[in-house]
Amino acid sequence: MKMLSALLRTLSAALLMIGGAAQARDAIAASPALWQVKDADTTIYLFGTVHVMKPGIDWFDGKVKRAFDASDELVLEIVEPDDPRAIATTMGRLALASDGVKMSDRLSEEARGKYQAAMSANGLPWQTFEIFNPWMSGMLLSVAPLEKMGYKADLGAEKTLRAAAQAAGKKVDALETVEQQVGFFANLPMDQQVQFLNATVDGLPDMEKEFGSLLRTWEKGQPDRLAKMMNESLEATPELAKVLLTGRNANWAKWIRGRLAQPGTVFVAVGAGHLAGKGSVQDQLRALGVDSTRVVR
Repeated sequence: MKMLSALLRTLSAALLMIGGAAQARDAIAASPALWQVKDADTTIYLFGTVHVMKPGIDWFDGKVKRAFDASDELVLEIVEPDDPRAIATTMGRLALASDGVKMSDRLSEEARGKYQAAMSANGLPWQTFEIFNPWMSGMLLSVAPLEKMGYKADLGAEKTLRAAAQAAGKKVDALETVEQQVGFFANLPMDQQVQFLNATVDGLPDMEKEFGSLLRTWEKGQPDRLAKMMNESLEATPELAKVLLTGRNANWAKWIRGRLAQPGTVFVAVGAGHLAGKGSVQDQLRALGVDSTRVVR
């Protein structure tokens, strides 16, 4: 279960909107993984992203930059509103508990104490969130500690790609809406929401080590290793993984197959966890009779 929060941090850009004071480090030349799907007149690049980073990771270069430059269109998981408060408003509206049960009352005595301590330690007054459902606090605790560790959403791959696309006059589109993406969490059964929150709290002590390991794996372009790191959480929470990961992968694979009917070159950028392991977008494409190829150079 300890890997669940690390897995979930790779799934949704909506979770990773928090900036912070970053810590400099020596520049690292990264080579993240890239795939392509193509037919006679269409090429679709598939790029796995990390939503927050520290300064000094030089990833937007080489094959990734060449593929992006050759593309007419950028497609992201979501297109973030220019005003971050718009996402906060959507989250708040969907997170309000409709049954009147307080957040803390949904947790066991032991889990309640750990949850309240974790919220306080991360500058999140737990009393303020008593009116919300558990997924909201789980999302906040999945990202708030990253700010303290020096990670910045402004350095995340999506923001970099979107800024480059806008500067180049490329069309920017999305696979999902903000409301759809938040809805994946809001519509989880209550027991899974509680499970998500408890697993996130339990994973906090290992967050820096595990997220750092995931980031290094991404930098080195090792999707098989990334998949292996994710296996524990996938096996422990199959219902949650289906909603947040594999089910969405299947939808995106159908979109990609449909997009092949239109000529052009498209750069699709989604969380790296969606392009690794069993049930990945590539697996779903294969089931639809569509091949994907790893771009080496």
